[in-house]
Amino acid sequence: MVKHAVVIAGGGPTGMMLAAELALAQVDVVIVERHATPDPDRSRAGGLHARTIEVLDLRGVADRFLEEGKAMQIQGFGRIPLDISDFPSRHNYGLALPQIQTERLLGTWVQELGVPTTREREVTGFTQDDTGVDVVLSDGTSIQADYLVGCDGGRSVIRKAAGIEFAGWDPSTSWLMADVEMVEKPQFGLRPGGGIGPAEGGDRIRVVLTERQVEHTSEPSLQDVSEALIATDGTDYGVHSLSWSSRFTDNTRQAASYREGRILLAGDAAHAHPPLGGQGLNTGVQDAVNLGWKLAQVVKKTSSQSLLDTYHDERHPVGARVLQSTMAQVALTSPGERHHALRNTMTELLSMDEPRQSIAAMMSGLDIHYDLGPGHPLLGRRMPDLDLVTADGPLRVFTLLHDAKPVLLNLGEPGSFDITPWGDRVQLVDATYTGQWELPVLGAVTAPIAALIRPDGYAAWVGDGTDTGLRDALTTWFGTP
Repeated sequence: MVKHAVVIAGGGPTGMMLAAELALAQVDVVIVERHATPDPDRSRAGGLHARTIEVLDLRGVADRFLEEGKAMQIQGFGRIPLDISDFPSRHNYGLALPQIQTERLLGTWVQELGVPTTREREVTGFTQDDTGVDVVLSDGTSIQADYLVGCDGGRSVIRKAAGIEFAGWDPSTSWLMADVEMVEKPQFGLRPGGGIGPAEGGDRIRVVLTERQVEHTSEPSLQDVSEALIATDGTDYGVHSLSWSSRFTDNTRQAASYREGRILLAGDAAHAHPPLGGQGLNTGVQDAVNLGWKLAQVVKKTSSQSLLDTYHDERHPVGARVLQSTMAQVALTSPGERHHALRNTMTELLSMDEPRQSIAAMMSGLDIHYDLGPGHPLLGRRMPDLDLVTADGPLRVFTLLHDAKPVLLNLGEPGSFDITPWGDRVQLVDATYTGQWELPVLGAVTAPIAALIRPDGYAAWVGDGTDTGLRDALTTWFGTP
């Protein structure tokens, strides 16, 4: 039987990001993906949010994505534009980039890291015990692994086989998506219940509109597109030549647990929701970055299995908030005078700085706060990408995390900290920083003397000049020396 430390079911953005994180930690991982190649028709996401760009920057690969996408203010809430250009981030913008290109770039990176991908096969079942997981594939072969991670989408086979409840709300609205041609050119832009704009490449037009019925048994036909256009705009513009179509609903669900023994869930397998706000891919990638280093430490027996419980504890609330956000956005974008009145009220509210910053920080992922207890405002939040000065010259904080190895950043007297027992797993960097400390939404905060930065870029401990609590934090997050 073939053996790997970790099997990832699903080779979409979440699965590939997780594979990269594990490979950086020198963990033997394999991706099992049922499709032969990425398919644009399955790839609906259109961009990356600020925190996702930061995460890619943490690993030194953000430039690959920035070169192919278009940096712009893409953030919005219920199609109400939100400008984040005044946020304290090196990447205070979004990136317009079709998912198919994101998948290609991630795939290239994963190949460079030496991760094998088994294509045209899928995980159909598994059995687990205290020693590992026997993973069964669709061709009848099996893989023996320490852990199995389901990144296999909203209809996750892994989640169902693990018996994890997928609770939530049934769909109330259906949207059709279609690439078509039209005799008359419509006005591009948003309208109640959807929008019309140019499709990728050529002269085709992309239509996204709500439908009168929720339940359907097939993909949208040309007649369906015509009827949706007439209902919204009063004309179908002479629509013809349907080349691609799909549907999505506001079905909204979340896994009750992100872990069941040696089985873990990430991305759409853990949370399903409508695509308003573009949060699905971004949340999944950030799930992967939270889970990757923790799973690597457990596989390598640096940390106990209890560290994996913090993955659920930290990411489940984030997923729950995404579900609430998308449900609110469905209400804002639904047709009808009452919904229109609500949208007008929210538009006015989000034109004010404080509400805009709060909602935009949530949507961009820049305000995520993991509850690690009381302390400095930085504790449990993303570490800013400071421009440091070290004995070896200038250095960015994010550069220190390219290899996904934790950092104890000492901004006080050099040599103030001794972490020799953890020296093989935590970097100690002495540096200075003279600029202002500012966090999204919170604004300016007191400059800390030191910070213990996890591989996912979040502060696990913040020091005020002493090492009080440091050894406990090192043990909690990076194991007993």
